[in-house]
Amino acid sequence: MGSDGAAFEKILSALPLKTYPAGETVLSDGVKTGRLLLLKSGEVAVLKNSAVLARVDQPGAVFGELAGLLDQPHGADVRTLQDSQFHVADAELLEKEPIALLHVARILARRLVAANNALVELKNQIETGPSPSALRKVLSKVETILMAGGSSHEPGL
Repeated sequence: MGSDGAAFEKILSALPLKTYPAGETVLSDGVKTGRLLLLKSGEVAVLKNSAVLARVDQPGAVFGELAGLLDQPHGADVRTLQDSQFHVADAELLEKEPIALLHVARILARRLVAANNALVELKNQIETGPSPSALRKVLSKVETILMAGGSSHEPGL
């Protein structure tokens, strides 16, 4: 895990835990909460306009990071698919704790690399004259990458 990972685990252990039952919306699209949720256990869906963009069950996945960094409302709903437990932090944690900021930056960097790769795939599909269903599949992949709450272990998610 390395020293950064150990330092991040120490930060997580100091944060309050909150459990949400299955089916509860923990972050709402368009609502500004100023908080970050870091998945400890369970599974969530990331939704935009009721469409499921991603399912996330990786411990350490962060939700609310873009809204927190940009001081904006959340860009998607996050709903629990099963009872889920989160470490809860104010978005200001990213300003106060460089290790937490580095954790989120790495997640966002992985997501950007995955999105760039998917865009190259999309460009190649367009140039070779694919079927509309192949294009929809690649576009869906890009959307999932960009909207998902990422974890440090799974690029793009």
